[in-house]
Amino acid sequence: MRAYRKSWVIVVAVAAVSTWFGQRGSTNVAAQNAPDAVVATLRDQVDLAVTVYNSNIALVRDVRQVSLPSGTAQLHLADIAATVNPASVHFRSLTEPARLDVLEQNYQFDLLDPQRLLRKYVGRDVKLLRPRQQGGTTVQEEVTARLLAYNDAPVWQINNEIVTGFQAEQYRFPEIPDNLHSRPTLVWQLANQGQARHRIETSYLAGNMNWNADYVLTVGRDDARADLDGWVTVQNTSGTSYRNTRLQLVAGDLNRVRSDMKAEADMLRVAQSAVAREQAFAREAFSEYHLYSLERRTTLGENETKQISMLNGTGVPVRKVFVVNGQQYYYRNRQQPGTPIRDAVRVFYNLRNDDASGLGIPMPAGVVRVYQADSRGGVQFAGEDRIVHTPKDENLSLQIGTAFDIICDRRQTEFTRIADNIFEMAYELRLRNHKTSAITVEVNEPLAGDWQMLSSSHASRKTDAFAAQFQVPVAASEESILRYRVRVRY
Repeated sequence: MRAYRKSWVIVVAVAAVSTWFGQRGSTNVAAQNAPDAVVATLRDQVDLAVTVYNSNIALVRDVRQVSLPSGTAQLHLADIAATVNPASVHFRSLTEPARLDVLEQNYQFDLLDPQRLLRKYVGRDVKLLRPRQQGGTTVQEEVTARLLAYNDAPVWQINNEIVTGFQAEQYRFPEIPDNLHSRPTLVWQLANQGQARHRIETSYLAGNMNWNADYVLTVGRDDARADLDGWVTVQNTSGTSYRNTRLQLVAGDLNRVRSDMKAEADMLRVAQSAVAREQAFAREAFSEYHLYSLERRTTLGENETKQISMLNGTGVPVRKVFVVNGQQYYYRNRQQPGTPIRDAVRVFYNLRNDDASGLGIPMPAGVVRVYQADSRGGVQFAGEDRIVHTPKDENLSLQIGTAFDIICDRRQTEFTRIADNIFEMAYELRLRNHKTSAITVEVNEPLAGDWQMLSSSHASRKTDAFAAQFQVPVAASEESILRYRVRVRY
């Protein structure tokens, strides 16, 4: 066996492949080898609609104009999403639905690349080009070799020798196998009993498309009013672009049975009805979800993130709230006995999603980023929080962080056993306000068992079976002390 220097670099040089790489979307490799097939490309597209769900799927409705021969015909639908779910595909003729029947449907996704091309040529001859020095110049030497195997690296038969590690700059193939495809392609065998020109509609579910809502809340210096802007962020990594499409977004949590393809096909039929009921306004209720329709066409590029304005609210009333939430383990300080436990004082902005506030629209789940004006007229980032799907006329509470100038120290001052299952406990919370304005702190205390508030320095309110709430005012640069005694029966 002759030894050749090993090379791991493979360059494919094929005219048909070069055509495909240079004009993607206009050439279908499989159709080139099936001359009787009709190929529908983006040039035949007459309408496109995409409905994106916030669960990483989208419904694509693609309408194209094609010419089909009478009788049996093969149709290739190119330039579709690489993440199409074949079980969800729905095909029909809009021109003559009753005279164009589907006999067979195939999804072809064995895509053309150098490695697959080599594997398809096992047992066939390939021309290998390598550089060779001749008379002080470099010339290309062409060697015809038979590919015996391709597992990690090719094994060749050249003349009567078995060769591995052959150094070649290019592999030249005489043709492209008919079972390789430039793009994922849907192929139908059709029975056309009608006219030649058909407007066909193909609908399918595609993965790797998602959307989410992002909000910007800009609060004034007085913490009384704010401007709220909402944006829709759409991500497309489905493997194709959607040009000049009608875009709709569905907000809500869909139930999906991932192992059952029929469930996704059923969901497709429901989603198709939403596309058909196009309204003049941008928002509508759809089943138990909300449907947002962009009132103009747009383009979703492949591997693109697009942001579109969704809502604007000006002068929205807001209220800043300081909250201390007690925890069950606060009964005593195990690490430093006798030392108070310091609680975090959380900061919230509360607002209401209603007409009176300048909002009053369904707000999809997303992240709200809060900004506030500073003394020099600039705007600074103050924090962020995530909201769930929020219908109209509901409250929003946004936690932006922890207060710097407000301190809460707590200690348990008494613990008395009254009977085997009855205990009395007393607590003290010292709230210090280092701000230049007065505040009120909301204190929420967890209480176990069958409890009774015996006494408290501030009025208490039972918020549920195991919690009490206090509103504690604290003057500027002052301290307020909350004391309460509770009896608990276990």
